[in-house]
Amino acid sequence: MIAIITGDIINSENHPSSQWLDLLKQYFNQFGPSPMNWEIYRGDEFQLKVTEKNALFTAIRIKAMLKTIKGLDVRMGIGIGLETYIGTGVTESNGPAYQRSGRNFESLKESKVNISIATGREQKDRTLNLILQLALDFMDDWSVVSAEIVTLVLDHPTYSQKEIAQKLGIKQSAVSQRLKRARLDLVLDVLSYYEEVITDN
Repeated sequence: MIAIITGDIINSENHPSSQWLDLLKQYFNQFGPSPMNWEIYRGDEFQLKVTEKNALFTAIRIKAMLKTIKGLDVRMGIGIGLETYIGTGVTESNGPAYQRSGRNFESLKESKVNISIATGREQKDRTLNLILQLALDFMDDWSVVSAEIVTLVLDHPTYSQKEIAQKLGIKQSAVSQRLKRARLDLVLDVLSYYEEVITDN
């Protein structure tokens, strides 16, 4: 089982791609080379192959990273399932994971939701997407500083508040305020719930 994330950058037309393209490529490179593991096409759309366990973490990390740039956001459809055909690149490969991701992504604009998951199991999808919609209620509103602190903590989960403060060049007292404002504890709860249900068959 794999996960495919299909996404596009919201408001990219108002930002030079130099602002976000390198960030995205740098992050995607850790999943392996392009175009086998990821591809950016049509200017601001992308497809990325990750493990099913890591899919939601990766999507939220991409969202936080892009929201560190004022005015930007991202829409992502996550599809989980098998890969039945491996083409010359991720956008030419196929299987239920790809189909679910693509269909899911297409439906996002109409539903006005920015992240959605399709596993092919209705009950599971319903629960996960309901939780996600509730979480997106505050994640879509992350400010640049909230997005920065979320990105940092997701990248360095063992950092103490003191280390976070040093990295961001802020007072330690400001760290806990920012973490609260970003609702990071809730984000981490959603991620651990996702990991539990996704691996339990």
